[in-house]
Amino acid sequence: MNNKSEIRREILKIRDNLSPELRHIKDIEIAKRILSLPQYQAAQTILFFASFRSEVDTFSLINNAFNTGIKVILPKVIRDEKCLIISEINSLKDLQLSKMGILEPISPHVFPINEINLIIMPGAAFDHKRNRLGYGGGYYDKLLAEMTKITQTIAIAYQEQIIPEVPVEPHDIKVDMIITDKEIIT
Repeated sequence: MNNKSEIRREILKIRDNLSPELRHIKDIEIAKRILSLPQYQAAQTILFFASFRSEVDTFSLINNAFNTGIKVILPKVIRDEKCLIISEINSLKDLQLSKMGILEPISPHVFPINEINLIIMPGAAFDHKRNRLGYGGGYYDKLLAEMTKITQTIAIAYQEQIIPEVPVEPHDIKVDMIITDKEIIT
């Protein structure tokens, strides 16, 4: 496995084959790790993603944020422009299914990227150097490139998504931390 699309395909197949019961157990472990982080506890505004298919569940974290007064920001994919618009939501009722089957803000109003304190992001594969292989659109790399202030980025994944080495290109942006059901990579 050395090219990005081959790695992505293989790792997503492995992730998809995890049983729902095992994923649920792993989701709980990942959520515990995130909730215990000082960065999470200090954040006032968090950019989450709405988990999709076999991704690590984010809805327990989103609900925790609502319940603790943290502003919840979610992305909406703009496919024509290959970018993300990020918007604040006040409840899960502010979301609707996109054509791709992802829950996204119903009426996206652009939230200022530099007002976010913490970013929790998805991905297909990761390595111990904090390199991230996304889904191939470069959406998060573009979004992070817009930031003018330093904001902590945390990727969440199952341990099965950690590989020896993710191939990187100059435009790829490392995450600050990767949290799995087995470890925290910093």
